[in-house]
Amino acid sequence: MAGSRERIYADPSAERLFTGATIITFVRTVATLVLSLWGAYDGSLTLLVAGLVTYWVGDTLDGEWARRFDCETRMGGLIDMICDRLSCGAFYIGLAWLQPTPFFGDEPMELIAIPVAVYLFEFMVVDMFLSLAYLAWPIRSPNYFYVIDRRIYLWNWSRLGKAANSGLFAILLLVTGWWWLGLIIAVALLVLKCVSLRWLLQLGLPVPERPVPGGAATGRPSAA
Repeated sequence: MAGSRERIYADPSAERLFTGATIITFVRTVATLVLSLWGAYDGSLTLLVAGLVTYWVGDTLDGEWARRFDCETRMGGLIDMICDRLSCGAFYIGLAWLQPTPFFGDEPMELIAIPVAVYLFEFMVVDMFLSLAYLAWPIRSPNYFYVIDRRIYLWNWSRLGKAANSGLFAILLLVTGWWWLGLIIAVALLVLKCVSLRWLLQLGLPVPERPVPGGAATGRPSAA
């Protein structure tokens, strides 16, 4: 059942690259890239938004599939993270690439690029490091980080935390077209992630034990 130890903790025998969930991840990533690049090439905000929606819907679908059909793996979680950032980068770089349009008023293109750059640094660097931290523990994905640290989990991988990180910036930037509002949100998210990073470093990342001859394991180097 959901939340059981069997679901929370990784099973080495279940790890594999291709599952229904990872196939969905690959398909939605390719679709997002095609739409985003096409939108940037044609100068079409509609195509770019279609790419963003494809990314969001596909990201929800692959996660639901993994949980529904019990094919949630650490490998799948890692692939999902990488593809999320590739999809996100394609959309936002495409958005910054667009020449000034009535949608953005008379704002120069470089002003739109400022909040985009801050957001991409937050999401693709700081948040990526935070998200990869789950690999230091035997859990299947960051979705179960609450068994390690509930505070970090709530701010980053709860439903509200995910929505704020992946949706708030894009929606408000697209709805208002105000680069300065996007910058405020991007900076706020960066601060939140830096605070979460501080909590993570205070928690410490466990180092896997080192195997030694004879089949035993130790966290310290063996004597020469």
